[in-house]
Amino acid sequence: MASHIILPKEEEEEEEVEEGLGVAVEADHDSPEPPRYRHLQPAQKALPFSATCVRISRDSYPNLRALRNASATSLRDDDAAFAKLDEGDYGYVLDDVQHLTDYLPELPTFPNPLQDHPAYSTVKQYFVNADDTVPEKVVVQKNSPRGVHFRRAGPRQRVYFEPEDVKACIVTCGGLCPGLNTVIRELVCGLSHMYNVNDVFGIQNGYKGFYSSNYLPMTPKSVNDIHKRGGTVLGSSRGGHDTHKIVDNIQDRGINQVYIIGGDGTQKGAYEIFKEIRRRGLKVAVAGIPKTIDNDIAVIDKSFGFDTAVEEAQRAIDAAHVEASSAENGIGLVKLMGRYSGFIAMYATLASRDVDCCLIPESPFYLEGEGGLFEYIERRLKENNHMVIVVAEGAGQDLIAKSIPVADQLDASGNKLLLDVGLWLTHKIKDHCKSKKMEMTIKYIDPTYMIRAIPSNASDNVYCTLLAHSAIHGAMAGYSFTVGMVNGRHAYIPFHRVTSTRNKVKITDRMWARLLSSTNQPSFLSKEDIMEAREAERLANRLPVPAGSSEHTKKHSASVLSNEASGDVQGAPTLTLSQLHQPATAVTVPAPPPSATAGTASVTVIDPDDDSGATGPREETPERETGTWQEAEETGRTRDERPMQPETPERMAPPPGNALHARADETAAQAAQDVDAFKPDDG
Repeated sequence: MASHIILPKEEEEEEEVEEGLGVAVEADHDSPEPPRYRHLQPAQKALPFSATCVRISRDSYPNLRALRNASATSLRDDDAAFAKLDEGDYGYVLDDVQHLTDYLPELPTFPNPLQDHPAYSTVKQYFVNADDTVPEKVVVQKNSPRGVHFRRAGPRQRVYFEPEDVKACIVTCGGLCPGLNTVIRELVCGLSHMYNVNDVFGIQNGYKGFYSSNYLPMTPKSVNDIHKRGGTVLGSSRGGHDTHKIVDNIQDRGINQVYIIGGDGTQKGAYEIFKEIRRRGLKVAVAGIPKTIDNDIAVIDKSFGFDTAVEEAQRAIDAAHVEASSAENGIGLVKLMGRYSGFIAMYATLASRDVDCCLIPESPFYLEGEGGLFEYIERRLKENNHMVIVVAEGAGQDLIAKSIPVADQLDASGNKLLLDVGLWLTHKIKDHCKSKKMEMTIKYIDPTYMIRAIPSNASDNVYCTLLAHSAIHGAMAGYSFTVGMVNGRHAYIPFHRVTSTRNKVKITDRMWARLLSSTNQPSFLSKEDIMEAREAERLANRLPVPAGSSEHTKKHSASVLSNEASGDVQGAPTLTLSQLHQPATAVTVPAPPPSATAGTASVTVIDPDDDSGATGPREETPERETGTWQEAEETGRTRDERPMQPETPERMAPPPGNALHARADETAAQAAQDVDAFKPDDG
């Protein structure tokens, strides 16, 4: 059964009469094909998302998490009013972007100027079909649902702006990144050469530049060579975002296309600007181009400038390797960018092949004791006489906070100011070697600003060009969005999808396993990690709450479920202890409980094929209720191939009121005993 997004009967009938809810999405004017989706977003009145429920079958369980990410976990407060979820056959879901006609339904359209452009006259099927979408997940199984899709980027046959009426502005915000000038250049040249737009202005020094009286006129001639320089010709800054003042200036100056280049904080600001523009009913398209050297923007494959950053980071690693190998017991320590995500450190380590240890924020480590960093350093120096350590700037911040108590401070963008893990680790290694009376030489290299201030390489230049052109096509077609590459295809992504979470290194993924294989470093599991793993395993093994359970047990389960829906750690994917020891092992997340609520969103999960008394969906992989994972591997049979256990009265009967809690207490006590047994000799 495909997933269906439905309304309660009485509300559905009322909305269809008053707002036309349930009418199919209007296709682009050039499309001869009938529309394929039902549109759930009224033109004037926002859909009350709290009244929405999701009916989902057992086979479409993998789509549940995607739906939650697209709605329940990210749609809070007024965000629900801007949700556009369209559904189709076989579990297809389109997470659509906002369009001018959502609040200005009577806008006229115009032929796309590219129809008469000599460069595109020989290109067949150049215009994007109205039904073209890009899947968020490309690896699927035979019977799994198609999942969440995004609208494909590219030119439409009809546009909502006359070229002579367009007044566009471009702004860059946040830190520097390779490729900023390339994006600026291609926005200016693309608007001019493809759509004959003459009025393009640059907003200087970030969001606060909107308050300035002087906008910088930009022409193809003025930006011709800027892609050969690092940084941004417009200047950049953090903070300075005042939504009402910014929109006031946009309205006063007659700007109708806004191109915003920046990271997740900047994209949040772009989303606020769009919401205020929509509230005022302005004919303005807002296009966000995500930028972060850390590569931590959600949904997209990668952010521009990342390839250049990894390439430049290798130069620092090469220098550290030369220094380390030229001294007795030499250590080269390189700190790379990565506040919350260690992608630069991981990819630079894999590309270099000279690194002996890589430390990132996603993978905790500890210094002393058995299996700690110091023990590994001693062993590596004895074996090889030198070593290279790469550490991301966000790694080990919890360890630094314990040794150097300091109040949390924030920068202008609201990011926590990090302590220098490179300097701290350098001193710690020196002190340890001195206490062990080991001769050692350590060289610390911090190439942070060298990496981000250089021009983009050839690969990033091409990527920046495609991002800029995709943004132009979308804005001319009347969309407001964030643009990015998803599974190799450029797509228009709703703002809330790229700002609701961060992209992080998955230490259970094969890429991290490849790194561990390359460096031969241990997993650095501490006793706290053991406790967390035991607790995660207990939660993973918990039973669905049967009918007739005590009121206390039901309230407890509802509390756990609420935490899951709100993104609490208990609702995150959980790992067993053995899986933490084996980073390359594929991990299957256990089925979540039956219903969840987050903010104003309400999602009810109904499995019509499940008669066990629990309403939660089931995994497509072997479940614990019908045998252990080891049994499944030994027999070679999946859940669907194994005979189901009969529903005996004992099996169906609910446990006593406090049975689940007693079982949890026993598990916690056993976990404490395991931790005591594991306790290292030192610290």
